[in-house]
Amino acid sequence: MIMGCGRVGSTLAHILEDNGHSVAIIDRDPQAFRRLRAGFHGRRVTGVGFDRDVLGEAGIESAAAFVAVSSGDNSNIISARVAREMFGVENVVARIYDPRRAEVYQRLGIPTVATVRWTADQILRRVLPEGAEPLWRDTTGTVVLAEVPFHPCWIGVRARAAEDATGARLAFINRMGEALVPKDGTVIQEGDILHLVAAESDMGRINKMLSGPPSDEEN
Repeated sequence: MIMGCGRVGSTLAHILEDNGHSVAIIDRDPQAFRRLRAGFHGRRVTGVGFDRDVLGEAGIESAAAFVAVSSGDNSNIISARVAREMFGVENVVARIYDPRRAEVYQRLGIPTVATVRWTADQILRRVLPEGAEPLWRDTTGTVVLAEVPFHPCWIGVRARAAEDATGARLAFINRMGEALVPKDGTVIQEGDILHLVAAESDMGRINKMLSGPPSDEEN
């Protein structure tokens, strides 16, 4: 079930339907449903997404997931809480524009997508040097997933040795366009892109360490 038939909501509705899911979409403006393609088979419900009667009409009782992506932070979080707390929907996500509020709601157990923070991160990744900005950051800002460039002397070194040296977790390696989860025998190859998970406060040290050659113990 989706609340908000804007660009994000309508796109999600089409993707979910294309993947074989039944979809119900709610919006207070009946004109918003014009964003749905002509062949859309899901349920369209006009109303406020946190109104219990509207949710009932949309089929909330049998919903496997609820996504709130309207243009209002308050509406999204209220709808998400109603879906979870009143109707017991386990998979709930709310889009929040204000990153500070997103962190608060995340701690309260409502998964959120902080649109402004995510957009800013994506832009910074493209305008700042490699490794300077993470690919992903948790809502508390303490843990990041980042692409980290490495010195050519790390080529041929075991991936586990790089983890031991940096104290970070090597989540995966992008090798020739494919994601590879490192194993004990995996070695770093030329052209690899390392994706590490670490505390954000450690990223400066990790970048500095991998930008230079490994020590003799790591070879």
